[in-house]
Amino acid sequence: MIKVKICGLKRDEDIKCVNRYKPDYVGFVFSKSKRQVNLEQAKMLIANLDSSIKSVGVFVDEALEYVYNTSKILALDVIQFHGLEDEEYMRHFNEFTIWKALKVRCREDILNLNYKYADGIVLDNKTAGSGKCFDWDIARHIKIKKDLILAGGINEENVETAAYIVNPDIVDVSSGVESQGYKDSSKIKMFIEKVRNIK
Repeated sequence: MIKVKICGLKRDEDIKCVNRYKPDYVGFVFSKSKRQVNLEQAKMLIANLDSSIKSVGVFVDEALEYVYNTSKILALDVIQFHGLEDEEYMRHFNEFTIWKALKVRCREDILNLNYKYADGIVLDNKTAGSGKCFDWDIARHIKIKKDLILAGGINEENVETAAYIVNPDIVDVSSGVESQGYKDSSKIKMFIEKVRNIK
Protein backbone atom coordinates (compact mmCIF):
# COMPACT_ATOMS: atom_id res chain seq x y z
CA MET A 1 0.00 0.00 0.00
CA ILE A 2 1.26 3.46 -0.91
CA LYS A 3 1.78 5.70 2.09
CA VAL A 4 0.86 9.38 2.32
CA LYS A 5 2.81 12.41 3.52
CA ILE A 6 1.04 15.74 3.95
CA CYS A 7 3.71 18.44 3.97
CA GLY A 8 3.80 22.03 5.15
CA LEU A 9 1.62 21.99 8.26
CA LYS A 10 1.52 25.29 10.14
CA ARG A 11 -1.72 25.64 12.08
CA ASP A 12 -3.54 23.91 14.91
CA GLU A 13 -6.40 23.15 12.53
CA ASP A 14 -3.94 21.38 10.21
CA ILE A 15 -3.03 19.04 13.06
CA LYS A 16 -6.68 18.41 13.93
CA CYS A 17 -7.33 17.55 10.30
CA VAL A 18 -4.47 15.06 9.92
CA ASN A 19 -5.31 13.50 13.28
CA ARG A 20 -8.76 12.83 11.87
CA TYR A 21 -7.75 11.48 8.45
CA LYS A 22 -4.49 9.77 9.42
CA PRO A 23 -1.81 10.18 6.76
CA ASP A 24 1.31 8.14 7.47
CA TYR A 25 3.62 11.16 7.64
CA VAL A 26 3.33 14.92 8.05
CA GLY A 27 6.01 17.43 7.16
CA PHE A 28 7.16 20.58 8.92
CA VAL A 29 9.21 22.98 6.82
CA PHE A 30 12.09 24.70 8.62
CA SER A 31 13.64 26.40 5.60
CA LYS A 32 12.60 29.73 4.10
CA SER A 33 9.15 29.18 2.64
CA LYS A 34 5.59 30.40 2.96
CA ARG A 35 5.05 27.18 4.93
CA GLN A 36 8.02 27.71 7.26
CA VAL A 37 7.65 27.04 10.99
CA ASN A 38 10.09 27.75 13.79
CA LEU A 39 11.11 25.42 16.59
CA GLU A 40 8.48 26.64 19.06
CA GLN A 41 5.66 26.41 16.53
CA ALA A 42 6.71 22.92 15.53
CA LYS A 43 6.99 21.85 19.16
CA MET A 44 3.39 22.86 19.86
CA LEU A 45 2.09 21.27 16.67
CA ILE A 46 3.92 17.98 17.19
CA ALA A 47 2.77 17.84 20.82
CA ASN A 48 -0.79 17.54 19.53
CA LEU A 49 -0.02 15.17 16.66
CA ASP A 50 -1.50 11.67 16.83
CA SER A 51 1.29 9.30 17.84
CA SER A 52 0.54 6.99 14.90
CA ILE A 53 1.57 9.73 12.43
CA LYS A 54 5.29 10.17 11.81
CA SER A 55 6.83 13.65 11.83
CA VAL A 56 9.18 14.78 9.07
CA GLY A 57 11.40 17.86 9.32
CA VAL A 58 12.23 19.47 5.97
CA PHE A 59 15.53 21.36 5.81
CA VAL A 60 17.35 23.09 2.95
CA ASP A 61 21.11 23.68 3.32
CA GLU A 62 20.87 24.58 7.00
CA ALA A 63 23.74 24.58 9.48
CA LEU A 64 24.44 21.04 10.65
CA GLU A 65 24.16 21.90 14.34
CA TYR A 66 20.80 23.63 13.83
CA VAL A 67 19.33 20.64 12.03
CA TYR A 68 20.68 18.18 14.57
CA ASN A 69 19.47 20.12 17.61
CA THR A 70 16.06 20.81 16.10
CA SER A 71 15.60 17.17 15.16
CA LYS A 72 16.62 15.95 18.62
CA ILE A 73 14.45 18.44 20.51
CA LEU A 74 11.40 17.57 18.41
CA ALA A 75 12.21 13.84 18.28
CA LEU A 76 11.56 13.89 14.54
CA ASP A 77 10.92 10.52 12.94
CA VAL A 78 12.43 11.56 9.60
CA ILE A 79 14.79 14.29 8.43
CA GLN A 80 14.21 15.34 4.82
CA PHE A 81 17.10 17.17 3.18
CA HIS A 82 15.97 19.21 0.22
CA GLY A 83 19.11 21.11 -0.72
CA LEU A 84 22.70 20.37 -1.68
CA GLU A 85 23.49 18.30 1.42
CA ASP A 86 26.16 15.72 0.56
CA GLU A 87 27.27 12.42 2.07
CA GLU A 88 29.74 14.08 4.42
CA TYR A 89 26.92 16.22 5.80
CA MET A 90 24.31 13.45 6.02
CA ARG A 91 26.57 10.99 7.83
CA HIS A 92 26.15 13.07 11.01
CA PHE A 93 22.48 12.07 11.16
CA ASN A 94 22.76 8.29 11.05
CA GLU A 95 20.60 7.93 14.18
CA PHE A 96 17.66 9.32 12.18
CA THR A 97 15.76 8.11 9.16
CA ILE A 98 16.94 10.33 6.30
CA TRP A 99 15.18 11.22 3.07
CA LYS A 100 17.18 13.07 0.42
CA ALA A 101 15.44 15.04 -2.29
CA LEU A 102 16.49 14.82 -5.92
CA LYS A 103 15.46 17.45 -8.44
CA VAL A 104 14.69 15.17 -11.35
CA ARG A 105 16.01 16.09 -14.80
CA CYS A 106 16.60 12.68 -16.40
CA ARG A 107 16.36 8.97 -15.58
CA GLU A 108 20.11 8.69 -15.10
CA ASP A 109 19.89 11.14 -12.18
CA ILE A 110 17.86 8.52 -10.33
CA LEU A 111 19.73 5.42 -11.47
CA ASN A 112 23.13 6.91 -10.62
CA LEU A 113 22.17 7.82 -7.07
CA ASN A 114 24.60 6.66 -4.45
CA TYR A 115 23.43 8.19 -1.20
CA LYS A 116 24.85 5.80 1.37
CA TYR A 117 23.26 7.60 4.32
CA ALA A 118 19.80 8.18 2.85
CA ASP A 119 16.99 5.76 3.65
CA GLY A 120 14.62 7.28 1.11
CA ILE A 121 14.83 9.35 -2.06
CA VAL A 122 12.32 12.13 -2.74
CA LEU A 123 11.78 12.67 -6.45
CA ASP A 124 10.69 16.27 -6.95
CA ASN A 125 10.37 19.01 -9.51
CA LYS A 126 13.38 21.25 -10.08
CA THR A 127 11.51 23.93 -8.11
CA ALA A 128 10.32 22.36 -4.87
CA GLY A 129 7.00 23.64 -3.55
CA SER A 130 5.99 25.01 -6.95
CA GLY A 131 3.00 22.69 -7.29
CA LYS A 132 4.29 21.52 -10.67
CA CYS A 133 5.03 17.94 -11.72
CA PHE A 134 8.16 16.70 -13.38
CA ASP A 135 7.83 14.26 -16.28
CA TRP A 136 6.85 11.08 -14.44
CA ASP A 137 7.84 8.94 -17.42
CA ILE A 138 11.45 9.66 -16.43
CA ALA A 139 10.83 7.57 -13.31
CA ARG A 140 8.47 5.00 -14.85
CA HIS A 141 8.58 1.78 -12.76
CA ILE A 142 12.05 2.67 -11.56
CA LYS A 143 13.58 0.42 -8.90
CA ILE A 144 15.95 1.66 -6.23
CA LYS A 145 17.09 0.01 -3.00
CA LYS A 146 15.58 2.73 -0.85
CA ASP A 147 12.11 4.09 -0.16
CA LEU A 148 10.89 6.04 -3.16
CA ILE A 149 8.94 9.18 -2.29
CA LEU A 150 7.16 10.99 -5.12
CA ALA A 151 6.59 14.74 -4.74
CA GLY A 152 5.94 17.72 -6.95
CA GLY A 153 2.53 18.78 -8.21
CA ILE A 154 0.60 15.79 -6.90
CA ASN A 155 -3.10 16.19 -6.14
CA GLU A 156 -6.27 14.14 -5.92
CA GLU A 157 -6.83 14.29 -9.69
CA ASN A 158 -3.42 12.96 -10.74
CA VAL A 159 -2.18 10.81 -7.85
CA GLU A 160 -3.64 7.62 -9.31
CA THR A 161 -1.82 8.20 -12.60
CA ALA A 162 1.38 9.10 -10.75
CA ALA A 163 1.15 5.91 -8.71
CA TYR A 164 0.62 3.79 -11.82
CA ILE A 165 3.58 5.31 -13.68
CA VAL A 166 6.14 5.59 -10.88
CA ASN A 167 4.90 3.05 -8.31
CA PRO A 168 6.31 4.97 -5.33
CA ASP A 169 6.36 3.80 -1.73
CA ILE A 170 5.13 7.20 -0.52
CA VAL A 171 3.37 10.16 -2.15
CA ASP A 172 4.20 13.60 -0.77
CA VAL A 173 1.65 16.39 -1.21
CA SER A 174 1.53 20.01 -0.11
CA SER A 175 -0.01 22.58 -2.47
CA GLY A 176 -2.24 19.85 -3.92
CA VAL A 177 -4.27 19.83 -0.69
CA GLU A 178 -4.44 23.60 -0.23
CA SER A 179 -6.96 26.30 -1.01
CA GLN A 180 -5.81 29.93 -1.06
CA GLY A 181 -2.48 28.98 0.50
CA TYR A 182 -3.87 27.02 3.46
CA LYS A 183 -4.37 23.33 4.04
CA ASP A 184 -7.91 22.35 3.05
CA SER A 185 -9.51 19.67 5.22
CA SER A 186 -11.79 18.35 2.48
CA LYS A 187 -8.91 18.11 0.00
CA ILE A 188 -6.78 16.25 2.54
CA LYS A 189 -9.64 13.84 3.18
CA MET A 190 -10.23 13.20 -0.53
CA PHE A 191 -6.53 12.83 -1.29
CA ILE A 192 -5.95 10.27 1.45
CA GLU A 193 -9.08 8.33 0.47
CA LYS A 194 -7.95 8.29 -3.17
CA VAL A 195 -4.51 6.94 -2.27
CA ARG A 196 -5.90 4.33 0.12
CA ASN A 197 -8.09 3.02 -2.71
CA ILE A 198 -5.26 2.63 -5.23
CA LYS A 199 -4.85 -1.07 -6.00
